[in-house]
Amino acid sequence: MAPWALLRPGVLVRTGHTVLTWGITLVLFLHDTALRQWEEQGELLLPLTFLLLVLGSLLLYLAVSLMDPGYVNVLLQPQQPLRARHCRECRRCVRRYDHHCPWMENCVGERNHPLFVAYLALQLVVLLWGLYLAWSGLRFFRPWGLWLRSSGLLFATFLLLSLFSLVASLLLASHLYLVASNTTTWEFISSHRIAYLRQRPGNPFDRGLTRNLAHFFCGWPSGSWETLWAEEEEGSSQDV
Repeated sequence: MAPWALLRPGVLVRTGHTVLTWGITLVLFLHDTALRQWEEQGELLLPLTFLLLVLGSLLLYLAVSLMDPGYVNVLLQPQQPLRARHCRECRRCVRRYDHHCPWMENCVGERNHPLFVAYLALQLVVLLWGLYLAWSGLRFFRPWGLWLRSSGLLFATFLLLSLFSLVASLLLASHLYLVASNTTTWEFISSHRIAYLRQRPGNPFDRGLTRNLAHFFCGWPSGSWETLWAEEEEGSSQDV
């Protein structure tokens, strides 16, 4: 591998995420938090569970970040399918395009969107647990200079976890809402500019909560978006 290949944005972002994840975990273990207290009391199940959740969230992050989000094979499918969009950053056309995630340095599309939602859910659990652990180790006392030297890093970790928890909560809530209505971030934001949405007053792909969730997470019922669009068009013409 050429040395400059290590400086690509994807490598830098994923390395930064990995280092930050384990760095925060190390801070929680080194300070006098509930993790240390559980270890000293011989209660290893909870610390081990926390470590496994951290590892699981990191593996999910890498899976979503490295996998094919649903690129359109231009040789097999020369025309752009419905709900696909060309990503300028990836320079590829992605099926059921949701958005390009700079923290993943990858698109979120038809193939990796379910894993992305699962990652957000698991990451939020880890962040909230980490937030509790950081708070459990904070002991506020005077003089403040001595407190800052002993607890400043843990307090900074607490603030960082608070920010990440807020962001992850908002992202998870918004994506669950979009999944429940079978729409994407791109469609939700740019519906006025998308031809197949401007022609319809509502969402032509919404099949109700149960079917939307079943299709998103399990791929059932199967079928192309063009088929669903045609069914919606036929139903609308019959209503008229």
